Amino acid sequence: MSAQDTRSAELDVTPVRMPDPAVREHRAWGPNGFVGLLVGLVLVGAGIAAIAAGTGVLIGLGVVALVAGLFTLRGLTTVAPGEAKVVQFFGRYVGTVRTSGLRWVNPLTSRQKISTRIRNHESDVLKVNDLDGNPIEIAAVVVWQVEDTARAVFEVDSFVAFVHTQTETAIRHIATSYSYDSHDDDRLSLRQNAEEITERLSREIGDRVESAGVTIIESRLTHLAYAPEIAGAMLQRQQAGAVVAARGRIVEGAVGMVEMALARLSEREIVELDEERKAAMVSNLMVVLCGDRATQPIVNAGSLYH
Repeated sequence: MSAQDTRSAELDVTPVRMPDPAVREHRAWGPNGFVGLLVGLVLVGAGIAAIAAGTGVLIGLGVVALVAGLFTLRGLTTVAPGEAKVVQFFGRYVGTVRTSGLRWVNPLTSRQKISTRIRNHESDVLKVNDLDGNPIEIAAVVVWQVEDTARAVFEVDSFVAFVHTQTETAIRHIATSYSYDSHDDDRLSLRQNAEEITERLSREIGDRVESAGVTIIESRLTHLAYAPEIAGAMLQRQQAGAVVAARGRIVEGAVGMVEMALARLSEREIVELDEERKAAMVSNLMVVLCGDRATQPIVNAGSLYH
């Protein structure tokens, strides 16, 4: 299996299964509120004028008109850009008004304001153990938005607290599913594969908060480090790994240079080397190329054999 296939398999995880929502958002009937405002003011004005006239029947009609006008004005509601109004009629969800401006709805309904603006949530620095059992510190920022206002109101107690809790749960799960640092190119790690890790983090948080009508726009790790109690030891381990990797690259390059030198000498017939002289030359070149200090030349006044 290739490295790409291995990484794809690691990212292809079973999604979090949440309960199916019992209600979904639909549009509420809410005509232009200025019409309702005009009708309400006319009724109130007519009622006051009729009552002021002072006759028995007219006073009764005036009271009815005044009550009807006030009742009509109670149906007015304002919707600002970036928010919606969830409308309920005696506890039953009747729809959501998203059109901004002055709107008119059934005066007997209750209206709850829900913000649909884009929000940020930056988690606290969490201390967890990675896949190898090493204690690490991790934190993330999540960009989210309410997509379904009905589910946000009726499916959970508080959709804001729900998003915060599920975000922390997903971060902990991701942190325990991968190693902080991997020396195997076929394995994903938190430090070396930030893009793949944040992609899975966004997916998992999205699966967890979907039942609350929330969509995840983006998530990013903002803090990732070993816990203080092992930071020193892990730094030495990283330094040792870097030294080994650098030495391996130096040796690989030195072998290529020695091979090229021998091939060039043989092609141009500058000098004819037997196996023993080739071995001596390879030894000297490897010492020069792989040494971490400057070499001092030694002049051989005799021959290789004496």
